Parts: sequence; structure tokens; C-alpha cells
Amino acid sequence: MANNKILLCLAHMSGQEMKYIQEAFDTNWVVPLGPNVNAFEEDLEQLCGEDKRVVALSSGTAAIHLALVNLGVTRGDEVICQSMTFSASANPVVYQGATPVFVDSERDSWNIDPNLLEEAIKDRIAKTGKKPKAIIPVYLYGMPARIDDIMEIARRYEIPVIEDSAEAFGSCYRGQLCGTFGEFGIMSFNGNKMITTSGGGALICPDEAAKKKTMFYATQSREPMPYYLHKEIGYNYRMSNICAGIGRGQMTILDEHLAHHKHLCDRYVELLGDVDGITVHTNPDDRCDSNYWLNTIIIDPKKTGTDYETVRLHLDACNIESRPLWKPMHTQPVFSGAPSYVNGVSEDLFTMGLCLPSGPWVSDEDVERVAREIIACCKH
Repeated sequence: MANNKILLCLAHMSGQEMKYIQEAFDTNWVVPLGPNVNAFEEDLEQLCGEDKRVVALSSGTAAIHLALVNLGVTRGDEVICQSMTFSASANPVVYQGATPVFVDSERDSWNIDPNLLEEAIKDRIAKTGKKPKAIIPVYLYGMPARIDDIMEIARRYEIPVIEDSAEAFGSCYRGQLCGTFGEFGIMSFNGNKMITTSGGGALICPDEAAKKKTMFYATQSREPMPYYLHKEIGYNYRMSNICAGIGRGQMTILDEHLAHHKHLCDRYVELLGDVDGITVHTNPDDRCDSNYWLNTIIIDPKKTGTDYETVRLHLDACNIESRPLWKPMHTQPVFSGAPSYVNGVSEDLFTMGLCLPSGPWVSDEDVERVAREIIACCKH
């Protein structure tokens, strides 16, 4: 139907998920932990390589939180966060009683600006007498950050990096999986991500010791005693065996999903690339291999005679879902007192950017319809 609803990013099942879910029911493994959890973690570890270990958790937010716990982030500490992101990248910093320090983006990848990052580190040391406890770069919409530069700065100042690759499952930089460069990496399997476990996430750990420590915290920090003994605060963050079964089925079509999202990007470039004032966000150079979780565009109001909100409302009226870019964290009321180091890039992008339908259910015909309606909004 011509007027069918085109959704932003809808989950797509492989057909294998029910096999693993049924196994969980048949064996009565319907609680956190179990064979599906173990097997899903093994699948993820094989994907990561680099001798990494993975802990399946209830969400990507839980993964960030446990990374901070592992690193000893506590009250009075500061953690550098990318400003242009979803609030879940920064909220766990506050859970620990620490303060997020927001750093703006560079224009090529839209991710944290390495030059501004180093400026922020120097200034925080000068003002507080101590360096930030961690750095959380984000791979926005699946686009790799300048992680080489970020890691070089982090090593020089001896600050651990937590890569928020929640949106970048399957994205690579120089052939290496995003999320495997830093001390810890974050995965998300929310319902709209590249693969889903209904709700869930994972923490990529540097070694077996860090994995065991994370599992300890994720299971209420229970000591190995015949009774319940707790010496540290813990959390109920483990993934259920049922959700992990969904993840196992989803892993069988990861390559298919990645190929489709990239194909959709190529189609958007073909259809919108020559429209004056519209820029499809693509890999800045050949080091970057984005999964294009959400394909995004910039709409220049001067050149197009329109703006992103007019286009969004027009698409909505045409039964097409779209979404503005993330509103920068340094402009959010909840973080109004947090230090920030800005260059105007994220605020500029926010006033012109739009996320377009990109999921596995989006067809070539759907992309043509989306592009046609965007062009219809352009007045020049």
C-alpha cells in the first residue's frame, strides 16, 4: 500500500529465535543466567576477538554503569562524556555520584572532538587538581569516532576509555570492531538496535578477571557462601535466559542486517546526494565502516528553503516516521550545572539534522518514497 507506515527502525526476526526460547521453557531456564546466556556471550566474544570477554546484561545503560563501577568512579570524580548523545551515556555517571563533563563534536564523524577533549582534560586538571576518572566517547548512529586520536590522548593522560558503541554494533574502525579499543565497551540490544534481545545490553571486558568482577556486581555482589553475604553494593543487571535466546537467533542474521542498512545508505545517497542543501551523513574516510544504524541527513535551511522540523512534520503527515538528532547533553536542563567544552558543532547539527527510516523492514521503494517527500519540501 502506498500509504503504509514507514517506521524508523523496527525489529526483524530470523525465525531461529523461538527454537532457543522454547529450549529455555522446556528446560525451565526462564531466569537470569542459563545456557542461552552463556552461548550468547560466546557468540559476542567471537565477534569481538582481541581476547575480549563479554557479559550479557539487562541494558546498555547497565553496561555503562558497571564499567564505571569497575573503574572505581565514585562521588567527587569527573567523567568526560560526549555531549551529542542519548542521556543514557551520561546518566550512570550521576548514579555513581560523579559529575559528567561534556565535550562537543567534530564535524566529520559528529563524535567527540579529540582536540577539545584534550583541552577539557587540561582544564579540569588545572581547575580541580585531578584528572577525569574516565572518558566515554560515543559512536553516534553507528559512525566510528576518531578513536585512534582519542586513545592516544587517553594513554598519554592515563585515563581509561569506555566506548559507548550502543548504536554501533558491527561498525568497525580500520577493520577493528568498535567497542574493542578501550578498557571497556558497551553494546545495546534494545528493540530498535541492529540486533535485539527485546531489551538488553552487554559489557565488553578486557579479560576474564574483569568479566568475573562484572558478573559479581551484576548479580547483587553476592559472596560465594552458603548463605547470602554481601560486602559490596550490587545490582540486578544480568540478562535473562529467554532474552539471550532471542539474541542467539538474531546473531544468525547480523550480516544480513548490516548489509541492508548499508544498502539503504547507498540508496539515500543516490536519491538525495545531488539535492542542493541536503547532505547524507556517510563515512568520513576509508578507516570508517559505519553500520548506518540510522541513516541521517543535514538540511541546510538557506539552500533548501525549509528546515528539519518542517520536513519531519511533512513526513509524519505522509505516514513516515523520522526523528531529530540527539539534543546535546550540555543543553539539557538536567545537566545544567555540568562543566562543558563546546564549539557549536552539536548545537548546529541539532538544528539541521534528521534521522530517516533505516531498519530491516525498510525497502528500496520505501526509501524512494521518503526521498520524494523530502525533496517535495525543498523550495529551491
